[in-house]
Amino acid sequence: MTAMMKATVFVAPGRIELVDKPIPAIGPNDALIRITTTTICGTDVHILKGEYPVVPGLTIGHEPVGVIEKLGSAVQGYQEGQRVIAGAICPNFNSYAAQDGAPSQDGSYLIPLHQCGGHGYKATAGWRFGNLIDGTQAEYVLVPDAQANLAPIPDGLSDEQVLMCPDIMSTGFKGAENANIKLGDTVVVFAQGPIGLCATAGARLMGATTVIAVDGNDHRLGISKVMGADVTLNFRNCDVVSEVMKLTGGRGADSAIEALGTQATFEQALRVLKPGGTLSSLGVYSSDLTIPMSAFAAGLGDHRINTALCPGGKERMRRLMNVVASQRVDLGVLVTHTYKLDDIVAAYELFANQRDGVLKVAIKPN
Repeated sequence: MTAMMKATVFVAPGRIELVDKPIPAIGPNDALIRITTTTICGTDVHILKGEYPVVPGLTIGHEPVGVIEKLGSAVQGYQEGQRVIAGAICPNFNSYAAQDGAPSQDGSYLIPLHQCGGHGYKATAGWRFGNLIDGTQAEYVLVPDAQANLAPIPDGLSDEQVLMCPDIMSTGFKGAENANIKLGDTVVVFAQGPIGLCATAGARLMGATTVIAVDGNDHRLGISKVMGADVTLNFRNCDVVSEVMKLTGGRGADSAIEALGTQATFEQALRVLKPGGTLSSLGVYSSDLTIPMSAFAAGLGDHRINTALCPGGKERMRRLMNVVASQRVDLGVLVTHTYKLDDIVAAYELFANQRDGVLKVAIKPN
């Protein structure tokens, strides 16, 4: 009989279930990872609500920390029993898109159609876990193109310390990288959820000397101070655009990072910018955006808007874990709750409704 595992699957909008599924069989370029810790992402909540479509029965989740259970015959440089992570984005680095500098947008969507995944470009198609293939909220996950996507965990780092690396840290830091931050810059980070907090930390590491964190939750604003914010603004208590202009002597911010995905935060991020400033957009938007003419200087203000899907691959993961190992930032503090995989429906209810000061939930299969 086929060995079975527990897995969290999308059933229909508003409904996920923990079911039994066969443990995946791997091919020569794959690895089977026994999950020791994973987590729930805001994108998973979009899936649960039906705002991002996936096929019913798909195992969701995309943030794996675990141990190599089995290696494909072609995978070299790793060993079974080794602790590893893999990026939430696990592209085929042989693809045209990857070699063109956009691996997160590669042709992996072609593989289910029995076509070559190295061809074609499609936005977000480098995101496979819990999107195109079964994901990580399970006892085991198959990692495709394992030699390019598995990253060994340095000795001495706990699961919780590296749990943010596959997605949240990679995404937040990419927001800072895309913001074109220079030494001495003023950067405003809108929304201090887990991604925004990582963007705040990333902005400081990139050389910003004034990091302004914006949120409506004083608890999260307090954590943003730990992550590197110099100034915190609660949008419920002040006009954020006016306050930023006061803080910058009317000049405006050099960069703004939008980490929520709403019209209001996007528009404010644009309005706080100086002419020639950069808006780095990380939000997952569920409706059309409108760009106000005045904030955009009618298209004549030399503004730059950059969007991103978090980078993946073993080198990206290695670098992020180096940041953690060097104690430049402690993201373990973002893990506020721990649940067993058996209780994942309750964990979703907590996380989706943002109760009890939750930031990130560690999910433990055993």
